Amino acid sequence: MLNAIKRARETEESSIGREVLDRILENADISAREKIPLCQDTGTAVVFLELGQDACIVGGDLGSAINEGVRQGYTEGYLRKSMVSQPCTARINTKDNTPAIIYTDIVPGDKLKIIALPKGGGAENMARLAMLSPAQGRQGVTDFVVNTVDRAGSNPCPPVIVGVGIGGTAEKTFMLAKRALLRKVGEPNPEAEVAELEREILKRVNNLGIGPMGYGGRATALAVHIEVFPTHTTSLPVAVNLQCWCARHKEATI
Repeated sequence: MLNAIKRARETEESSIGREVLDRILENADISAREKIPLCQDTGTAVVFLELGQDACIVGGDLGSAINEGVRQGYTEGYLRKSMVSQPCTARINTKDNTPAIIYTDIVPGDKLKIIALPKGGGAENMARLAMLSPAQGRQGVTDFVVNTVDRAGSNPCPPVIVGVGIGGTAEKTFMLAKRALLRKVGEPNPEAEVAELEREILKRVNNLGIGPMGYGGRATALAVHIEVFPTHTTSLPVAVNLQCWCARHKEATI
């Protein structure tokens, strides 16, 4: 992520944009040296599990173990606790940032892969879904993604990563968009057609002029990551999930 920001700094045309990127890089350096969070919003704890079908989990409930890890991490690490229960009424802080959002996929093998993706509210709040008609096609998808970034403006703390899901059903395409954020920044989709669409959308997004933190410039997005899935003949679902510049992401395999 930092390498991508450094590359954006080298090509940014706006002097204010370059200054903002310098401050972002300075912030990251201070964070590493002093072992403090990159951002005051330490996010919702989103955890992806890839559970090997031959693995056996013993000694307790896996979901409870994940939540205990989140509880310890946010409490002992002095990270801001942002989760609230009763979301549309009392909004009572759970005081340990649990429960985590946990997604589990069953995969071949006998390992357990854990992927942690803390997700800040400013970026997550800009997520959008469109159930397009098939006739809108590639152009409709492109316009929707670009317009979503445009309307988001500075809210997701650009430069962002633009996660895009295309296909499946409403909930599937949202999952595709979020999983797209796990890819190495700027790594293209292996399908040439999809990779070309990523490049096209990235160019249009960076021509919006939003720039770093919304102060203007070319570096609105560092990458566009698209994941696709087959869909019903009458459907063309598209989802956008934005990730802020401090895209925190950690993986471990047991």
